Amino acid sequence: MEFISKELSEYIRLNSDEEPKLLQRLSEETYQKTIHPRMLTGHIVGRFLSLISKLTCPKKILEIGTFTGYSALCLAEGLHKEGILHTIDENEELIQLQKKYFNKSLYKNKIIQHLGKAESLIKKIEGDFDLVFIDADKTNYLNYYKALVPKLNKNGLLIADNVLWSGKVLDKENFGDPDTIALKKFNKWVKEDKRVDTIILEIRDGLTLCRKI
Repeated sequence: MEFISKELSEYIRLNSDEEPKLLQRLSEETYQKTIHPRMLTGHIVGRFLSLISKLTCPKKILEIGTFTGYSALCLAEGLHKEGILHTIDENEELIQLQKKYFNKSLYKNKIIQHLGKAESLIKKIEGDFDLVFIDADKTNYLNYYKALVPKLNKNGLLIADNVLWSGKVLDKENFGDPDTIALKKFNKWVKEDKRVDTIILEIRDGLTLCRKI
């Protein structure tokens, strides 16, 4: 769902930082080779993630949901010189495409790929994260959040994508859609969690931004 007109979206794109050439190529290949290319983070959300990362200069980032690697590369742009980014995905078919673009980037030695179920892998990766980005299976958003907030440093940031779910979060009837039900529960839980400051931003399909108090 587009929350603003195509014309205004284009104006925003033209008046924001340009998409890096490597990410342009990754976007093109994603649309050529994957079944659900709209899962790609994209230009504007990507520039937002990059800016947040540059503002915080994180030493340790965790991403849940790599897809083709676009958002990981955006987040890596702000990494501390000694920083590391861990990214988790369970789709084995995308590993080589991710690796191809990670290796072409300046961050090939700073990105660690993990293949498997996020719920189990989160337990194995040491915490003290400065920045976490969740963009994976919606039904597990709250499980990821509960597991990761204790692993965030003070003032650490957690960002969750797709929290407006094409406006379906407004539906009084969920029509048996587990994703909508899960996201509404997630949004309510985060709002009431006194451990964080939080805001939902109406960027693309909705981004939740939390700061651990």
